[in-house]
Amino acid sequence: MTNGSASLPFTSYGWDSILDTEFTPYAAQGLLPGRIVRVDRGLCDVVTPDGTLRADTTFVNASGDPMKLACTGDWAAVDPDAPTGPALRALLPRRTAFVRSTSSSRSEGQVLAANIDHAVIAVSLAAELDLGRLERFLSLAWESGAQPLVVLTKADLVGDTTHLLADAEGAAPGVQVLVVSATTGEGIDVLAAVLAGTTSVLLGQSGAGKSTLTNALLGAEVQEVQGIRDADGKGRHTTTTRDLLPLPSGGVLIDTPGLRGVGLWDAETGLSQVFSEIEALSADCRFHDCAHVAEPGCAVLAALEEGTLPHRRLESYRKLLRENAWIASRTDQRLRAEMRRDWKMKSAAGRAMYEAKRGGGHRREA
Repeated sequence: MTNGSASLPFTSYGWDSILDTEFTPYAAQGLLPGRIVRVDRGLCDVVTPDGTLRADTTFVNASGDPMKLACTGDWAAVDPDAPTGPALRALLPRRTAFVRSTSSSRSEGQVLAANIDHAVIAVSLAAELDLGRLERFLSLAWESGAQPLVVLTKADLVGDTTHLLADAEGAAPGVQVLVVSATTGEGIDVLAAVLAGTTSVLLGQSGAGKSTLTNALLGAEVQEVQGIRDADGKGRHTTTTRDLLPLPSGGVLIDTPGLRGVGLWDAETGLSQVFSEIEALSADCRFHDCAHVAEPGCAVLAALEEGTLPHRRLESYRKLLRENAWIASRTDQRLRAEMRRDWKMKSAAGRAMYEAKRGGGHRREA
């Protein structure tokens, strides 16, 4: 980009010619381009061609919409000379975004990371492999627009990973699955090569070894690491914020806190990707609206009987479809409620204006 901001330290964060074009109107206003590397309440760390600034996010977060809040990975227009200190003035359009539903009753989406190329799902081999949870993560990963990647961590704690790898691959059609160990270094070079020059987000439960894996990829003890609790074998929360970290091989990695819940959010396309074999079978069903329960000529049920489709896969598919449909219905209700509130507010304002005019007219006549 112009004005000397194409220096290596900044471009290594992912700046390119397309972003340069999108930023043109902001450059004309004297604003700096920046990428958010960490978000705190009301403030963020944002890397710019002039260095990393601590910037206020109040202006860009004014709408209160959780889907539009500044988040790690966002590209922004930064005013370094704002009266109260550096401030974000705008967010550039997101190319991709990893979104989950919040646990609140308001049925809102939460963006965990923006503008990512790879969604890396870390799964610990030290615990029982939860394929249903993996399929849930993968659905959201595909829906984000990024390329999913599954990393089976702590391979040094398992004697033979052959069957575990096969099970994970069966739950992740079209997705590369790597077996790694940050302790022995197994698979780290391969993973580093895949992520080089890209923006990746590292996702998974507490105890999946994300911080240890991050340190292995960075070649330094950047993220604090804690052990597994002896009482229940679960991981402690080590990472508490989403941090965007430069990789030695080029590109950046966003490390995230352990996720207890990963609710689906408008993940219909992602579900179709994760369960592509079921979607393909559905095309051969006698009825186009086949529910795959007891209908004659159902290709899905035929595959079950033949043993080519595991019952677990179909049950997981049904469960996630129901959840996604429920979230969609809740979201539609929320949007309709917001529209009604907006209509009522405008109607009330219109009535008040009408009454004011009437009152003013009466006073003039008097």
